[in-house]
Amino acid sequence: MEDKKDEKNIGKLPGEYRVDIALGIVFSIMTCGLYSLYWNYVQFKAMNALLGREEYKFLQWLILSIITCGIYHIYYEYKMGSDLYAYLKSQGMPVSESLPVLGAVLAVFYLMVLSDAIYQHEINRLCL
Repeated sequence: MEDKKDEKNIGKLPGEYRVDIALGIVFSIMTCGLYSLYWNYVQFKAMNALLGREEYKFLQWLILSIITCGIYHIYYEYKMGSDLYAYLKSQGMPVSESLPVLGAVLAVFYLMVLSDAIYQHEINRLCL
């Protein structure tokens, strides 16, 4: 019985990566985006756990996003969407092909909190 439970949990994330999306949006707006930095940190940790490697580096992302006036963040939104799409697809889970492009387009129009919410929805689906 234990083996079946372990098989079912392959590719799943611990609950620590689950974020209430509505609260994430509200806190991000109330803190003028400061909570969004923490939210991205949690999402980077979740993506690294899914990928099994240190692909997403918060400090590097933060510094390069500031230096490039947000252009690097747009790239990272696309990259995260691509990796999330590939992972969900490999697990046989339904996912929209437009996920990476949607995240990047929302970032271009300074709607990053919406792309964070969309990506968090997908991450929450993977949480135990």
